[in-house]
Amino acid sequence: MATATATITATGITVTPTDDVSAQSLLQLIWLASPALPVGGFSYSEGVEAAVEWAGIDTEPRAAEWISDQLHLSFARGDLAVCAQAIAAWSAGDVPRIRELNRWVMTTRESAEFLLQTEQMGRSFVEWLKLHHADTAEVFADLGASYPVAFAFAASRAGATAHDGCLAFAFGWAENMVAAAVKAVPLGQSAGQRILGRLAQEIPDAVTRAMALGDNERQAFAPLLAVLSARHETQYSRLFRS
Repeated sequence: MATATATITATGITVTPTDDVSAQSLLQLIWLASPALPVGGFSYSEGVEAAVEWAGIDTEPRAAEWISDQLHLSFARGDLAVCAQAIAAWSAGDVPRIRELNRWVMTTRESAEFLLQTEQMGRSFVEWLKLHHADTAEVFADLGASYPVAFAFAASRAGATAHDGCLAFAFGWAENMVAAAVKAVPLGQSAGQRILGRLAQEIPDAVTRAMALGDNERQAFAPLLAVLSARHETQYSRLFRS
């Protein structure tokens, strides 16, 4: 993270950055975590919409508990762990490792909608990256990147550590999930902010656990979520693509 020195003068306090590279990295991570990034994340609820219909997610406490469980039991054990390992692999230029991680993501999606999401968001992310890194097309020429692998590339190019990159990745995920709950339950904006505040407190622990997972400990096993996602494919009325 950026560091700074503070000087107290007669006119107030002047803060002077002392690490411009770190400051730029932080700004890049904030940008990458933004829900305004044109990768289509807003169009997916990752099962929340189906949970509202069939799992009784109809109040703020229930929505908060559902998304929190999804953070710890599914997201942190799967895509977040992949993101951590992929940032390290991109930084080391380890292409075989990148391909291995990407293949794991693609083969562990438990529904057609979840596979569509990681493929579409990964593809859109790569298109956005082409505007910022001249070698993007070459790097991804024969790699149909999943979303966490594409995000990890961007985080590594921003000079982020795996820890900071994962914090940004997780917070971006949390914002999308809360936005989906606000629309689907529906909830008010204040309720959404309370849920996001809870997730922000829980994300650091989730990142720590995700970074500690080895290849044999990663998993994408969430049976109820998979069933709800499959049912969502034929849900009568839908706002979201998953």
